[in-house]
Amino acid sequence: MSVTNNEIAERLREIYQLMQLAGENRFRAIAFDRAAQTIESLNEDISNYIENDSLTDIKGIGNSIAEDIKSYAQTGTIEVLESLRARIPEGIIKWLDISGLGPKNIAKIHKQLGISELNELKEACQDGRVASLDGLGEKSAQKILKSIEWMEQFDERCRLDEATEIAEPMYNFLKDREGVQAIEIAGSLRRSNETIGDVDILIGADEKYITDIFDAFVDHKLVVEVLGRGETKSSIRTENGRQVDLRIVKPEQFPAALMYFTGSKEHNVVLRQRARERGLSLNEYGLFQLDDDGNTDFNKPIDYSSETDIYEQLDLHFVPPELREDHGEIEFFESHESMNLVTDDDIRGVLHAHSTYSDGKFSIREMAEACIKRGYEYLGMSDHSQTAAYAGGLTVDDIKQQWEEIDQLNKEFADNEINFKIFKGIESDILSDGSLDYEDDILDGFDFVIASVHNGLDMSRDKMMTRFRNAIKNPYTDIVGHPTGRLLLQRDGSDLDMNELIELAAKHNTAIEINANPRRLDLDWRHGNKAKEVVLMSAINPDAHSKKGIDDISYGVRTARKAKFEKHRILNTKRADELMEWFQSHR
Repeated sequence: MSVTNNEIAERLREIYQLMQLAGENRFRAIAFDRAAQTIESLNEDISNYIENDSLTDIKGIGNSIAEDIKSYAQTGTIEVLESLRARIPEGIIKWLDISGLGPKNIAKIHKQLGISELNELKEACQDGRVASLDGLGEKSAQKILKSIEWMEQFDERCRLDEATEIAEPMYNFLKDREGVQAIEIAGSLRRSNETIGDVDILIGADEKYITDIFDAFVDHKLVVEVLGRGETKSSIRTENGRQVDLRIVKPEQFPAALMYFTGSKEHNVVLRQRARERGLSLNEYGLFQLDDDGNTDFNKPIDYSSETDIYEQLDLHFVPPELREDHGEIEFFESHESMNLVTDDDIRGVLHAHSTYSDGKFSIREMAEACIKRGYEYLGMSDHSQTAAYAGGLTVDDIKQQWEEIDQLNKEFADNEINFKIFKGIESDILSDGSLDYEDDILDGFDFVIASVHNGLDMSRDKMMTRFRNAIKNPYTDIVGHPTGRLLLQRDGSDLDMNELIELAAKHNTAIEINANPRRLDLDWRHGNKAKEVVLMSAINPDAHSKKGIDDISYGVRTARKAKFEKHRILNTKRADELMEWFQSHR
C-alpha cells in the first residue's frame, strides 16, 4: 500500500503514547517518538526508502522500527501497535492531556477502577474513588478534576500552533486559485492570540470567480463537514473538529474587510468612533462620508488601497495586527510611525533547550547541529536541575560531565572555523523558599541560569510571591522561566502579581522569558504594557526538548510582538559575545 510520511509518523507517535500508558521502557518509547519526528521532517518520500530497503539509512531508524514501518506499508498493521491498542482503550489516550496526571497514574486509575472515558474519570474524582487509590488522595483528585473542567471550558478553542497548522494548508491551497486577487488569514489568528476559536480566511475576488472558489474550498481534502454555504461566506469543519470560515469580498473592499474581520472588536470600536469624529463611517464594506443626518453615505466612498490608507484617514499610522487589542496602541500610533517590534530574522540564537542529559530527546551535539542548520549562532543548553528527578535532573557529577562535553564541542567548532557557541546553562528549579537548586560554587560555573517553578504551582499568592521575589533577587538568576506555569487550555497559571514581579525583575536586571512552546506562551502578552513601561528584558525561548521544538521560537516571536517587545529588549537578538557580556555583567 502507498503510505505518506505523516501517516507513518502518526502511527509511530501513537505507539509512543500507548507505550507510556502501558508503562513500557521509557527509552524504547522515546525511540518511536524520535523516529516520528525524523520522518515528519524528511525531505524525501518515505516510500522511496521502503522500496530501496534503506530505512536504516535514516538517522534514528533502527532495524526494529524499520521492520515496523515495512510491515505497515505491506499490511497496514504494526504488530506492537495492534498489541498496545488491544491493551489500552482509546478513551484514556485523551487523559494524557490532563495536567498533573502522568502515564503511571493513568494506568493505575484505569486498571483499579475499570474506567476509560473522560466523563467516568470526572465522576470518579467527584465521588472519592480516585482519592481512595494509593499514591493519589483527595488533593490529586481535585487537581485532576480542575484540569478536566478547564479542558471542557475551552473545548471549542485551540492553541495558536494548532490553528496555524489548520490555516496554512488552506491558505496555500486557495491563494493560487483563479480569480483570487488578495487573500489573508484574519481574526484572532492574524492577531496572534494564544488560543483561537474559528479560523478566518478572507479573499478579494470578482463575483464571477466566487462559485468556483467556494467549490474548491468545501471540497478540500481536510473538510469532513460543510457547516454552511452562502453567497459571500462558507464554513466547514476539518478532520480535527475545527471550524474554518471563508469570506469573499470585492477586491476594492478587501482592505476594509480585512481590518474589520481581523478585529479585535475593541480595536474596531475605537476606529469607528475616530471615523465618526472626522465625519466618516468605517465598516467592513469601506470608508464613507457621513451625510448631514450622520448616516453613512454609500455614494461617497473615500478612496483607499490598503489598511495603511484607512489608518491615515483616521490620523493614525499603521497598527500591526498583533497589537489591535485596544491596549494603548491607538495612543502610541497617533504619534509614532512604528514600534520596531522584534521579528523572526532578529533572533540570533537559542536559549532554553534540553538534551538527553535530562528529558530531552537528542544529544547536545544533535541539538547544536540543528541550530546551525537553522542559521543560529549559539545554543544555550539548560537541562533540568537535580530536584526535578522526574525529568532526569542533573547531579553535580552530571553537570561536570556536561561542561566537559560542551568545552570539547566548542573547541571542535572553533577548530573547524564554525561560528557557533554552546553556552553552559541550567534550568534550576526554584525551591519552595525561592532558593535555587545548587550551591553557589556550582551555580557560579554556569554561563547562565534559568530559574523556573515546576511544583507547588497552587501555592497561595503570598507564598508564591515570596518564592519568586527571592529567586529574582538571587544574583545567579539570569532569566525567570515560564513565570506562571500555565498550560494553555489545560490548566491556569499560579496566582501571582505579575506587575510587581515585572517591576522587581527590571530593577534587578533579571529577564523574564517568553516561553515559546505553544502550550505555554508565558509571559502572557497582556503584561506587555507593564514590561515596556519598566524596560523589562526578555528572551524568546523554545524550551526545546527536541530538534523540532527549536522551531517553536516563531510562536514566541509572535507573542513578543503582541506584548510590544522591541528587538533591543530580547536577549537572544544579541551576538554571542554581547550575550556573554550581559550574563557576566549580570553576575
